[in-house]
Amino acid sequence: MKTVFEPTKGMIPVDTSYCPGCTHGIAHRIIMEVLEERGSLGNTIGVVPIGCAINAHHFMNVDMCESTHGRAPAIAAGIRRVHPDQVVFTYQGDGDLASIGTAEIIHAAHRGEKFTTFFINNAIYGMTGGQMAPTTLIGQKTTTSVNGRTVEQAGLPLRMCEILSQIDCAVYVERVMLNNPANVRKAKAAVRKALDIQDARLGFTFVEFLSSCPTNWGLAPKDALKFVGENMAEYYPVRNFKTPEGF
Repeated sequence: MKTVFEPTKGMIPVDTSYCPGCTHGIAHRIIMEVLEERGSLGNTIGVVPIGCAINAHHFMNVDMCESTHGRAPAIAAGIRRVHPDQVVFTYQGDGDLASIGTAEIIHAAHRGEKFTTFFINNAIYGMTGGQMAPTTLIGQKTTTSVNGRTVEQAGLPLRMCEILSQIDCAVYVERVMLNNPANVRKAKAAVRKALDIQDARLGFTFVEFLSSCPTNWGLAPKDALKFVGENMAEYYPVRNFKTPEGF
């Protein structure tokens, strides 16, 4: 029989530890597919911090390094400077990148560090108990905002793409989402573009994935995907914010 699909060699063939309906696995797969298609699996180093993202090293078939909470950009910057011919990326959640590690990501972008950050925005602290994150939507209920997030108590959710796109040395910034096959294909294209621009050594590259967390949102998987497309995308517009000329 004709083979119509094969799993990417970029993913280690083990059972997932993610919850049913979680889109971390989809993000893992498309990143690893792009690396395999580019022939980069053997010269890639990924950095993952604390959070659900820390599980990535169990699944991604490339060299991986764990960092302390929020510090993945600092470690990735050092790795890339020591190994300038390697593909280097961080894979970070919203509590990690947009709260604990805000200074790290901002200054990595300001310095134009030549690695790529893949930012998983599921609007909640998934690993540590479902607490409110910097990206939790107004009105969204969490274990630390049981009546829903309010502007008065917590301010507005941070839009990281909008913030980073104002930095000159952040040369590629795009937001995508993982709620249906068409958008997954667009997300994969953004991953490929980010890595191509990294190869050109033009500056810092950043891709945000709007993702689901059915368990901590208290939703069925299909309803969580609907929440991504209808609620998250309303506040976090899915689009390209910045691309260097020629790409």
